Amino acid sequence: SLKTPDEIEGLTKTFGFSEEQVGELKRASRLSAKVDNTAIQAGAPLYHHTFFTTEDGKWAVIQQGMNVEDRSARRYHWISDHVKSFVEEPHDAIVVEKKEEHVLGERAKISGGTRRTSTDLVRDNPDKVKREFKSLRPPGQRALPEWVPDSNEKNREIQFLSLPKRMNWAALKKAYELQPENYESLLGVKGVGPATVRGLALVSEVVHGDPPSWKDPARFSFAFGGKDGIPYPVNKRRMDKAHQMLKTAIDEAKIKKREKLNAFKRLSDFTTK
Repeated sequence: SLKTPDEIEGLTKTFGFSEEQVGELKRASRLSAKVDNTAIQAGAPLYHHTFFTTEDGKWAVIQQGMNVEDRSARRYHWISDHVKSFVEEPHDAIVVEKKEEHVLGERAKISGGTRRTSTDLVRDNPDKVKREFKSLRPPGQRALPEWVPDSNEKNREIQFLSLPKRMNWAALKKAYELQPENYESLLGVKGVGPATVRGLALVSEVVHGDPPSWKDPARFSFAFGGKDGIPYPVNKRRMDKAHQMLKTAIDEAKIKKREKLNAFKRLSDFTTK
């Protein structure tokens, strides 16, 4: 994964890519990894990143994260032809073993307000962001101003994600100096990682009323385990049961004979690999 930029650079000779094309491919690799590791927070940091490209410059990304506590995996699939925005619904598929109840999803369409507010926050005075961040508190925690008569200081209770232990204030200062024009540019600022993105999202929701998506964006699930035993060994009995279920469904489907034969062939090809 760390060698991907250098490997993409080597495509200049292999495919005759221009410097501009190589730059765009590097950007795609970098941003896809940043989105899945930072803009989506489900407790499964990325550990594997694979980048594919064709001779005409099209690309695809498959990368995987792992929850080290329960050893569950999350896999992300990107295809360049379908990516209209790196920060809004860019995936072709997100595959998981189990869906999480609360996932910070800045890449969701409904998180558009949060993305805009987060960008506006870093374009504003960093000291203001720091004050607003420090006004947040975990559920149930009593605030000092409650005991101070006529206090004007506001303390706001957060609901879902825990407060990050620390924010990268140096990165926010750098972002302020760069004045990112959009959320994609903000993610590109060095040092803006998961904790900083989470902190900005919480300030956006609690202080400014622009909540992000908390819904797990995964659309597919691992069904049978992996040959390498990760996230768990293959359950052959479950595979056989699913195969029989699909076979029965095809057999009883009201479709043309040729379509049915083709469906059986695809099922056979899949189960004999």
